[in-house]
Amino acid sequence: MRISEADIDLVTQAVTAAEARSDAEIATIVAERSDNYNDVPLIWAALVALLALAVYAAFPEFYIGLLDALTGGWHVWTMREWMTVLVFATMIKFLATRYIVGWWPLRMAFTPGRTKTRRVRARAIALFKASTERRTRSRTGVLIYLSLAEHRAEIVADEAIVAKVKPEAWGAAMALLIDELKAGHPGGGMAAAVAAIGDVLADHFPHSGTDPDEIPNRMICL
Repeated sequence: MRISEADIDLVTQAVTAAEARSDAEIATIVAERSDNYNDVPLIWAALVALLALAVYAAFPEFYIGLLDALTGGWHVWTMREWMTVLVFATMIKFLATRYIVGWWPLRMAFTPGRTKTRRVRARAIALFKASTERRTRSRTGVLIYLSLAEHRAEIVADEAIVAKVKPEAWGAAMALLIDELKAGHPGGGMAAAVAAIGDVLADHFPHSGTDPDEIPNRMICL
């Protein structure tokens, strides 16, 4: 899923329209992903290796019989040889799992949903602190963050907005964004979410004509 220049223009226009009705400022950021999840293949590889060792310990006769079948049954295995074979077999399973799950589509498929949610949230907060928090005179900045790979979005608001607006108020905006994202329209989803957020902000922070435009309206793509 890609963000086109038309998507950027669509969202930028939606931000401009929403800010015309409110003194609050809306920032929009879309990222291809929020994390590389490099730890996920390692965790799965470690789990597979531990499981393999447990199976070896539970059924030693089976694996000794398998080795005998491979060698013709003429070799008497010492403990050192048996342990060496186990170590190499476990290493092969570990490395194979590491590289198989390292393939990006599988890496995402094997990443728990809660992990994705936590990391998208953490990235959204970090970007909010860097780009939006306390960047407005009235502390009324809002960030809408969309992470494409995880199909997740976050809305993070400045302190003045948090004091007046309950988190549930963003539900409609999030629903619109996710629905459009599932339909393959990330730009349309972001624009719809901006409009819904603009409705909330207009109710609590109506346009006074005295508040300057302090955050760029153009959507940022990372």
